[in-house]
Amino acid sequence: MMKTILFTIAAFLAFPMAGWTDDAAPTALSNKAAIDLVQTHANYLWTLIAACLVFFMQAGFAMVEAGFTRAKNAVNIMMKNLMDFSMGTIAFWAVGFGLMFGASSTGWFGTSGFFLSDFTPGGDPWVLAFWMFQVVFAATAATIVSGAMAERTRFIGYILYSVVISAVIYPIFGSWAWGGLFNGSGWLEGLGFIDFAGSTVVHSVGGWAALAGAIVLGPRLGKYARDGAVRPILGHNIPLAALGVFILWLGWFGFNPGSTTTADKSIAMIFVNTNLSAAAGAIAAMVVSWIRFGKPEVGMSLNGVLAGLVAITAGCANVAPGSAILIGAAAGVLVFLAVLFFDKIRVDDPVGAVSVHGVCGAWGTLAAGIFNMGGTSAKIIGVQLLGIGACFVWTFGTALALFVILHKTVGLRVSVEEEIEGLDGAEHGGNAYPDFAGATHGSLGAGASGMPGGTPALVRPLVESAQGGTA
Repeated sequence: MMKTILFTIAAFLAFPMAGWTDDAAPTALSNKAAIDLVQTHANYLWTLIAACLVFFMQAGFAMVEAGFTRAKNAVNIMMKNLMDFSMGTIAFWAVGFGLMFGASSTGWFGTSGFFLSDFTPGGDPWVLAFWMFQVVFAATAATIVSGAMAERTRFIGYILYSVVISAVIYPIFGSWAWGGLFNGSGWLEGLGFIDFAGSTVVHSVGGWAALAGAIVLGPRLGKYARDGAVRPILGHNIPLAALGVFILWLGWFGFNPGSTTTADKSIAMIFVNTNLSAAAGAIAAMVVSWIRFGKPEVGMSLNGVLAGLVAITAGCANVAPGSAILIGAAAGVLVFLAVLFFDKIRVDDPVGAVSVHGVCGAWGTLAAGIFNMGGTSAKIIGVQLLGIGACFVWTFGTALALFVILHKTVGLRVSVEEEIEGLDGAEHGGNAYPDFAGATHGSLGAGASGMPGGTPALVRPLVESAQGGTA
């Protein structure tokens, strides 16, 4: 009996050992395959984490826009930022991704991959991770426009715009510069155009579309006097705007380093460059506003952060940290000058979106060539300038045509009465702050309760003021 028990135990212990002896001994090739699998999994994880950080930037943009504008429009701003991502996601899935990254024989736009057809069950799922990272970029380009068109845009017009920019305007220019990242091939990309994470591809596209929208809309009522004076329309919640900027700063650590789509050592320098440029932009904008206004102005300082972030986005992977500081500092000065310039020519941009994203995006793209660690040349600078110019012509031209069409069809601007009442009530039947009575600098913030009986007397001087400007 004891012999039987001992034999059974020995056989049980020997069974797995026998199985182990059948396993092939590790080889250089099997080790490489295991290491490659770990790297692939790390790439997926890093890309999707970065996509989450970029998605969180949507909250940052919403807070910046809401904080820099009046309380009576806060619900409208939240709705625009919610729906440009939601509508843009579906439009990019159906059409935009295929135009941007589909197979292309011409280098102008893709012709495959619509409705995410590159993914098949059981096939390579990388297309899903890549699509997720790219759709949050498309949403960023779309939402930039919201700030420049704030406080006077019809919601339906903005929704239709969001669909078109996500489906056509952004993807086609993106295909010129980034098509080769997946199945396509872009003509700018083939010339050596440098825009690692999208100073031009994302930010200038959004900025130049914002410029077109602001021009077609005209300024807010009361913004400009007949004599050319600029009347400040103060934001209702600067702490909220500041929180939005900090969220955007954090999100940019997904935006720029995440554009590697690879979990490797290269992201370290990109992180550092991104942070240095943002800090330099904030300091430079604060200093120039302090000199100009006699006080360190908070709005300009916050936009200085964003200017530095936008500017370093193109060259974050190919410039040295010292150069990143110079790029960011120059952007901080540039955004200050650009904001004053657009006010001087009466382009009303409540959050400075055109200056931050359009102007500083162009500067950052040029700087990527000037400060290239591998050396610069007239050819490199020429290609950078060509890309900047092509972006402006394509985006501003198509966006201007789109906004004019929307203006003449569904209508782009709300009525005078609705603008004075606030878009929260007029467009959404809501109120962001129901427990508080609204009061806005310059007496332009009358709530719905102040409209009956008082509208004609209040509207008349505002209309006259607008007619004396560009509206």
